[in-house]
Formats: sequence, structure tokens, C-alpha cells
Amino acid sequence: MGVMSAFGFASVMLCLGMFFRAKISVFRNMLMPASVIAGVIGFIFMNVLAETGVEIGIQSETYTEIVNQLFIISFISISLTTNAAQKEGGDVKNFAKGTFAMGIIWCLLYAVTPLVGTGIVALFGGKVGMDAVYGMLVQFAFCQGPGQAAAYGMIFEQYGWEQAAMTAVTFSAIGFIVAFAMGVPAAKLGIKRGLAKYCGKIDEKTLKGYLNRNEQSEYMMKDTTCGSNIETLSFHFALIGVSYLLAVLIGRIFSYLPGFLGTSMSSMMFMNGMYAAYIVRYIIKKLHIDFLQETILQNKITSWTADYLVVCSFMAIAVKMLKDWLPLILIVSIFITLITFAVCFYFGQRIGGQNDFERTLGLYGMCTGTVPTGVAIVRIVDPDFKTTTSLELGACNLIMLASTPVYLIILALAAGSIKMTVAIYGLLICVIVYLVILKLTKCWGKATFRWER
Repeated sequence: MGVMSAFGFASVMLCLGMFFRAKISVFRNMLMPASVIAGVIGFIFMNVLAETGVEIGIQSETYTEIVNQLFIISFISISLTTNAAQKEGGDVKNFAKGTFAMGIIWCLLYAVTPLVGTGIVALFGGKVGMDAVYGMLVQFAFCQGPGQAAAYGMIFEQYGWEQAAMTAVTFSAIGFIVAFAMGVPAAKLGIKRGLAKYCGKIDEKTLKGYLNRNEQSEYMMKDTTCGSNIETLSFHFALIGVSYLLAVLIGRIFSYLPGFLGTSMSSMMFMNGMYAAYIVRYIIKKLHIDFLQETILQNKITSWTADYLVVCSFMAIAVKMLKDWLPLILIVSIFITLITFAVCFYFGQRIGGQNDFERTLGLYGMCTGTVPTGVAIVRIVDPDFKTTTSLELGACNLIMLASTPVYLIILALAAGSIKMTVAIYGLLICVIVYLVILKLTKCWGKATFRWER
């Protein structure tokens, strides 16, 4: 009942978010997604109830757990999606360079932001009882989004760091707000300065966020099963369920690894879910039944998890529990936002391609929210996907594996296996390596566009 009630309240917030996006001009002009508006409303709702002592049968911790589980499902769904849609006629070399460059720039921020966050918390955290280790959570939130923020926060809690998951989710919620608060004005400025070559008009349906009856021209999916036997949607959720159980098994196998590696790898269920989904996809292909998978439907399931992830992330934040830490969390978030903006807009315009402006916007959106956040901002300046930017944002997830040393260092610190000094030196080495890679691969060159007229 608790989980379903929490889901129900999140759904109410989503409906309100849709309504406010359609009716309030500020939200329309900012192109603020309904899920972010809903999250803010849900955040206020949950915390007002907490302050007034009104019981509705759900706690903020319930939403943290929902975020964690939805993130596992989203990773499984993404990994189950076949790569049927390919960009034709594009510049393969430019696509590869953009994919690689954005992945390494993301890795750079993944290593830089925890250094900054830890430094700020180390300076001021003592006054509010916040250990510097909590600053190491910020990159899981800004660079990876609410799902991984909750997942890694829970791993921290297993090592004894209380309120780590809620702290990380709070960082991620702020990240979503600044993604659009700064990304959309930057996109509009680029349009005004003539930097967006393929920009279409932001029409009324885009502003209000829904389609009228006469605008609904496309069908969502095609059936791959007979409804009298099993619904197509049921079959796709069944694949997710099988993958989830397999992920649990993979996690138990990882638990036999020595030291913090066993604890960490077994707890990273989103990664185990990805491995499991790849195995399921491989089996389906070998059995020659992959034609039963519907790519568009699978993408819609992934998008469904993303909407609820955002709402539940906001509703998981309990000000009462973080009231002493919240001002410092906001200060850290402001600094991280400015650094992220500076890094993305400096390196983004120096990758070396005709779509560097679109890459810059997408990179900023991805590094403050998630890949879909980056794609949403790119769509403002490239609505018909005439550049390869959106595909590059998706493909650069493979390059992000180069960040593995960063999260291993941070998890080792959280587990007490290494000291803070060792962790800081390790992250600094990672930063230097990523900068050298950008220079050696010529992904750090001269600016390809200017903001000035």
C-alpha cells in the first residue's frame, strides 16, 4: 500500500505539472518539463505535510527506494532496446569524434566536481556536522542523475554514512532545475546570435507540452503479439522482470569479490541490470525471436521511468532531516553549476565540428541532469535532429566507462579502504589524464563558434 500510495501521489503531481506547464507562461517559455514542475510541487507537498505532522501513510524514504528501483528498471530497459534506428548519410568521423570528446569531457567533470564539492564541505561542513566525504556524492547527482545518485548514496549508507542517499538525491534535484534554468536561455541566445543552423520555430504545441486531437498524427507502436494470448506491453515488462531476477543473481556472484569491491559491485544493481539485459537480448537473438521486441515501445518504457524518476527524486527530499545541511548543499550546487557551465561551454565549442554549438548545449544538459535532459535542450536548436548530436549523446555512454577509476576511488574512500588524501591525489591524476587525452586526440582545439555578434 505504501509504495502504491507513493506512486499515486507522484502521479497526481505529474498531472498538476502538465496543467501548470500548459497554463503558466513562465514554464512554457522555459520549456520546463512537466516532471520537473511536478517534482517541485511534490517537494513542497511532502515537506509541508512533514512540518504540520499530517500523516498520509508514506515517507520520503519510500521515494528514495522507488527512485533506486526505477533506475534499475530504466537501465534494463535501455539495454534491452535494439539499435534499429541508425543515422544515415552522416559524417562518421565527425560523429565518432563528437561521441569520444563529449564522453571524455563528461569524465573530466566526473572527476573535477567531487574535488570541488569535497573542498567546500571540508571548509564549512564542520559547523553543521557534515563530513567532507558527502561532497564526493555531487558528481553522481549532477553527472548521472537521480537514479545513480540514489544508488550510490545507498552504497555510502551501507558503509555507515547516514543520509547519503537523500543528500545525493537533493543534489540531483537541484541539477535538473539548473539544467533548464541555464540551458534554455543559452539555447535561445544561440538562436538569436545565429549559431543554431537547423533551428525551427518553437511552435505552440511545443510550448504547451501536449498535442490537440488534430495534431495527433503518429501511432506510438505496433503489436508484436496477439492480444488474446499476451499483450505486447506485458511481454516487454516480462523481459524486464526476467532481467531483474538475473541481475539479482549477478549481484550475488559479485558479492564474493574481496573487500569493498564485492560490497560495491553487488550493490550496483543498475549495472548488474544492464549486464542481465544484454544476456537476455543475446538469448532472444539466438532463439530468433528478437522480432517480438518493439523498439519504440521499449523507448517509451524507458521514458516512463525517467518521468517518475524526476518526480520521486524531488519528493524524496526531506528538509526536516537535512535542514542543517541544506544551505551548504545549495552552496555546493551553485559552485558545481558554475563549474559545469564553464567546462561544458569552454570545451564544447572546441571539439571541432559544425555542430559544436548543439554539442555544447547537449553536454551541459547531460552533465547537470541525464542524457534525455541533454537531448531535450538540443531539440530546441535542432528539432528535426539534422545534426548527429543526439546520437552522440547516447553513444558517449560507452566512453563514460573511462570514469571507472573515479568511482572506484570514491567507493574505496567511503568504505574506509583509503584515506581522503589518497582519494584527492587519485582524482587529481584522473583530471590530468582526461585533459591529456582531450589534447592528444585533438578534441581540445580552437573555438569553432563565438557568442559575440
